[in-house]
Amino acid sequence: MSQKNSWDVVGGGVSGCMAAFAAAKQGADTLIIERYGFLGGALTNSGVGPMMTFHAGARQVVTGLPQELVDRLSDKNASVGHIEDTTSYASSVTPFDAEVLKLVLDEMALDYGVDVLFHATLSGVRRTGDSISSITVQTRSGALEIQGKIFIDATGDAALSFEAGADVRIGRSSDGLCQPMTANMKVAGVDIKRLKDEIRNNPENFNVKDLSSLDRSPKLSVAGFVREFNRAKQDGKITTEREDVLLFETVNPGEVILNTTRVIRLSPVEPWDLSKAEYEGRRQAFELINFLRSSCAGFENAVLLSTGVQIGVRESRRVVGDYVLTADDLLKSVKFTDSIALGGYPIDIHNPTGAETATTHLKPGQFYYIPFRSITVKGFSNLMVCGRCISTTHEAGAAIRVTPIVMAIGQAAGVAAGICSVSGIPVRALDYERLKESLTAINATFE
Repeated sequence: MSQKNSWDVVGGGVSGCMAAFAAAKQGADTLIIERYGFLGGALTNSGVGPMMTFHAGARQVVTGLPQELVDRLSDKNASVGHIEDTTSYASSVTPFDAEVLKLVLDEMALDYGVDVLFHATLSGVRRTGDSISSITVQTRSGALEIQGKIFIDATGDAALSFEAGADVRIGRSSDGLCQPMTANMKVAGVDIKRLKDEIRNNPENFNVKDLSSLDRSPKLSVAGFVREFNRAKQDGKITTEREDVLLFETVNPGEVILNTTRVIRLSPVEPWDLSKAEYEGRRQAFELINFLRSSCAGFENAVLLSTGVQIGVRESRRVVGDYVLTADDLLKSVKFTDSIALGGYPIDIHNPTGAETATTHLKPGQFYYIPFRSITVKGFSNLMVCGRCISTTHEAGAAIRVTPIVMAIGQAAGVAAGICSVSGIPVRALDYERLKESLTAINATFE
């Protein structure tokens, strides 16, 4: 079977969704190809949450379609919006209900006239010179060839780019190791009041902004139970290579997301490694829930609801684009002449081999710029990327990989793809002033 579209997004995560919606707003026929039966990517298939951060200090630096998504969630009482991060790690956090997120993304796709093909997995790419003419996906009915003018790789793993023969990098430059994978845990039955009392009574055992933030912010974010965690590690009851318990309260009463398991030294794009990571993450999750029930105040009656459809992946392949974004660019806030998105999240590197997390914070209120050249793939005239697989170093990728920033990148990629598709031009022929005008028209922030 063969199908033609003006342009296609491979990957239905939130970055890919923003790309599709933005392109549709430019008048392009769009198709999202998604391997699961729902949209949302890591937020709905890996238990990732909350979204962090839309802000740099007091300034909101991610706007447009990502903000529309949050507004739609809030309208359904599925988000409390942007709130104070009680750990002080990020300028804000945005809790949400993952099940409602699936519905809202469906509704946005329908409202913007975006077609979605669920349960379809990329299996081949047809390339002629510097152009991709079609891709092949496997469906329940067999192979389906899909043609397009412009393609966006929103797979997270740069799967489309890799399959097409693009130059890619993986992990850190010294040894190719990636940041750890994590089986996020959704846990219910948590006594939040008792947990907050424990934090107030033992503040030295927790990483919290200040005790008054526990009252100011409607939802709790905290890292802690350091003494209990390390004692359990010494006793052999905890084997996770981490130093504390990191948790975030969701919008649902007594429900938290634990971002605590850590699977190291395995590749997210090597099939046997990924398989090992799945059962290792699950093993750690059950180890942790038993520890929480027995040792942590507020978790005495906790129930493990889920560990996600798949393990969470922080880092895998990155394309080599026309520009490779570096940590120095971020820390110096280099203002690129082709900026398409902003970010305010710190450089957050979870140790690929052990327990530590190396964080380089920005100055208060500081933000950085992401250039168009980091989403155009070297050697291709009709391929762009969005999400965590854009062209960065290992260190810069550790900052731009978070939800609001990849949504901003996706939004910009979609606007660019839509213009190129409707105008019949290759991606590098796009006039930046026209791109700026179109981004401004959808209330995107990029400078």
